[in-house]
Amino acid sequence: MYYEVVPEGRIEKLIYDYIDSLLPGQIVMVPIGQKEVPGIVIKKVAQPNFRTKSILKVLYSKPLPQHLMKTVEFLHEYYLAPSGQAVSLILPRGIQKNRRKTEQMFGLLPSVSPDITLSLSSMGPDGVSNVVPPIHTKIEHSSSSEIPLNPTQKNALQGLQQAPGGTKLLYGITGSGKTNIYLKMALNAFKRQKSSIILVPEIALTGQLVRIFQEVFKQNVMLLHSKQTEAERHLIFNFLLGSSEPKVIIGPRSALFAPVANLGLIIIDEEHENTYYQENPPRYSAVRIASLMTKELRIPLILGSATPTVEDFYLAERHNSLVKLEKKAIEGAKKPKVKIIDFKNRDNFGKNRYFSTALLNSIQINLENSRQTLIFHNRRGSSPLTICEKCGEEILCPNCFLPLTLHADKFILQCHTCGFSERVPTSCPKCGHPEILHKGFGTKLLESELKKLFPKARVARFDADSKKNESVEAIYEEIKTGGIDILVGTQTITKGLDLPKLATVGVVQADAGLSLPDFAAEERTFQLLTQVIGRVGRGHLADTNVFIQTFRPEHPILKFATKEDYLGFYKYTIGQRRKSGFPPFQFIVRLELTLKTEALVLKKIQEVVKRFATDKRFKVSPPQPAFHERTNKGYTWQIIVRSRSREAIIEACKNLDKNFKIVLDPPSLL
Repeated sequence: MYYEVVPEGRIEKLIYDYIDSLLPGQIVMVPIGQKEVPGIVIKKVAQPNFRTKSILKVLYSKPLPQHLMKTVEFLHEYYLAPSGQAVSLILPRGIQKNRRKTEQMFGLLPSVSPDITLSLSSMGPDGVSNVVPPIHTKIEHSSSSEIPLNPTQKNALQGLQQAPGGTKLLYGITGSGKTNIYLKMALNAFKRQKSSIILVPEIALTGQLVRIFQEVFKQNVMLLHSKQTEAERHLIFNFLLGSSEPKVIIGPRSALFAPVANLGLIIIDEEHENTYYQENPPRYSAVRIASLMTKELRIPLILGSATPTVEDFYLAERHNSLVKLEKKAIEGAKKPKVKIIDFKNRDNFGKNRYFSTALLNSIQINLENSRQTLIFHNRRGSSPLTICEKCGEEILCPNCFLPLTLHADKFILQCHTCGFSERVPTSCPKCGHPEILHKGFGTKLLESELKKLFPKARVARFDADSKKNESVEAIYEEIKTGGIDILVGTQTITKGLDLPKLATVGVVQADAGLSLPDFAAEERTFQLLTQVIGRVGRGHLADTNVFIQTFRPEHPILKFATKEDYLGFYKYTIGQRRKSGFPPFQFIVRLELTLKTEALVLKKIQEVVKRFATDKRFKVSPPQPAFHERTNKGYTWQIIVRSRSREAIIEACKNLDKNFKIVLDPPSLL
């Protein structure tokens, strides 16, 4: 008998022979050259007219769930990913290895009960059973199994249940209690013997959510993420593939590929986060993959956010699948007092050049009253700003309405989307002031300044560098217990964390993200500011304050964010997108090429531009240096192709040179 198999790696389907009958979805070991790699059986085929190799071993008799098989196909067709790369998302690394069955290893799985440990340790001597037996665990409900919902939450839940289609968007302001609705929906699925997958944007946020769900679902909550060891992920995969009992799977985007056969619900919390888009091959959006899965299974997908992406809000409105939750969960919760501070007015910064006097005074009051302060800085905006010192005007591309990027070597401002460029002006084109600023600062400097200003305060920094040494979970616990007075944080610390002693938020440079040459820069800035403002005013303290420091106090995005006015932001942004031809009105692909010399990369990419330019279905930018133009691999240039037809983009990209990096539906142009 002959079978089509997709081996793991940058490989497409191959045909192998095997003596026994196999089912689609079974996991097998196959030879590839001199190697042996795992693969997935796709289907039985007729004998080919060429000599085939034999399948070496069947690892599991139970096949993968059908929705994961469809996912492999979808990733290949929709994102042009090699089928073997799609397989690598589903199969844990080292699936063919022997595993030591020790209590210590199982002890590393905090969400797995002793009953499960006993069942798992009864596997065969190689740690991978040829037949994975059904594993039964006693399903327990806690006394809080009836999730309390206030009237607003009940109405939102009813709206989600009645909204047409499979994908529904829950737009809920910060502090409105979206988590309670997630719990209720997962519990309803659980009672029907259905599993749920709950995605969160960061590994760091899983601990907090796991504890909440374990109060209801006890040992039936399982945690899945990339920081687990290869052995842990393998054993969890074995358990889930063999289990017939419902589970609640929690984790970042990789948890989406948990091999549960009785899936009844997928929830994506903070659905707007860029972390749901995988930048490394195979590139994909977890939101889009989840939409495919739920459509295949005819089950609901709930997208939750206080700041949904413009594209998803637009689609939800069009399909009548938008549900709003616009009331705080805690009665009497007062909104924080928000003050915008003009960075250009140096009178506001009499004590320090980075922190306004008003912000410093608030920090001092907090220290005297055992309250905490969060200083937020958008790390992604650390590249130099090009703005007028006097009026705060930033020079935008006249074609794309995006900020121009400074190229210091040529001293020009350039648009990385359409190719427009101009000399850096000697004076502000709006007010005529002669001083044009190009500057920025980072979190390490802010931490150092705060320690000098408040030598007795406990100051901690949490950003991409500090993450390597200490987890969000550890810092979160330290903040809750009062171990930190002032926290300097970047994006991660703003996402969904409930900090009861937090009294003041200071945003050091609110307009930093607006300077990035990207169609989504304003959207990301609004989302970040709204999320960080939402860390206070949650009902824990009577009076809370937010200080927004900015060179551009009149910018509409800052005004929308400080008022927590998502609907105003959406109306403004969707108008900009419609006018400039960006998503959701056109599809986008970013094509990057990296070669050793600049002349060669430019020659190759110009050939592709000419090819696209002859087809009226496409709008293609001139070749532009990538945001990070030069690396040790050579020079990277890019073009942006837009079209109303995604199918046309897919077909055109199939014929590109294999050296091109194809990024379909990118959340960013950078």
